[in-house]
Amino acid sequence: MNMWHDIRALNATANALLATVTLALFATCVWWLSQRPMFTLRTVTVDSMYGMELKHVNKLTLQNGVVGQIHGNFFTTNLEQVRTAFEAVPWVRRATVRREWPNQLFVGVEEHEALGTWGEDGRLLSVKGDVFTANLAEAEDDNEQRELPQLDGPEGSEKEVLARFTELRQWFAPISLTPHGLSLSERYAWTVKLSNGMQVALGREKDKTTLRGRVKQLVGIYPQLVARLPEGIETVDMRYQNGLALSAAGLKVPDDVKAEPKPLNVKKKPTEKSPGSTKTSKQT
Repeated sequence: MNMWHDIRALNATANALLATVTLALFATCVWWLSQRPMFTLRTVTVDSMYGMELKHVNKLTLQNGVVGQIHGNFFTTNLEQVRTAFEAVPWVRRATVRREWPNQLFVGVEEHEALGTWGEDGRLLSVKGDVFTANLAEAEDDNEQRELPQLDGPEGSEKEVLARFTELRQWFAPISLTPHGLSLSERYAWTVKLSNGMQVALGREKDKTTLRGRVKQLVGIYPQLVARLPEGIETVDMRYQNGLALSAAGLKVPDDVKAEPKPLNVKKKPTEKSPGSTKTSKQT
């Protein structure tokens, strides 16, 4: 049957063509409208994500530094690319970006808060366990002690080291000592340096109570150690099951231990005669 004589087929074809033309016109109008100057981005507003003062990120500097990397207008700007550009700035932990009608972007910024240094390459560890790169002098200015704790561990252990550091602060509080450094070795053995300069080897964790028990043992005996070693303790090794080992500047070996041992004077017993032996005399 010829399509030109099929009224239904003709109507369907006409409707499809009309819909296609309508959509094309609509898309063209939307494109034309989106390119109007009124939608050109004119303002990028930067503010703290949680309303807190930004200590290290200068809003004006941040705006000027990133605006040049933003392409497109209100409709066509890629918000994910804008977010990535802001998060690449030192001290910026996280950024959120949203559009504000008709020609603005609003950027919310969360700053890193440095807890200490991480490793030996000058990186910093935040209070949320993120490793980042920023000006070390600025981080030290934020620290009341003027010296950032030195933290280190295998790759991927940042949050574990952070959690253990927080616990050690609580565990050593009864003897008024605070951790100034914490290291987790490749074999997962812990070593902590305290505020008095003492370095404590805690070893590996056999279970969840291992480190807590070793610190508790040290805290209990520490006042006695300080009383006997007033010049200070340098290192303490808590890896022993029933004791500890330490080194200290004022630790001396007693003289009676250093002296060479004298040989024992053992008296020999007289030789006993065997039974049946008789004394003989020479007859003249």
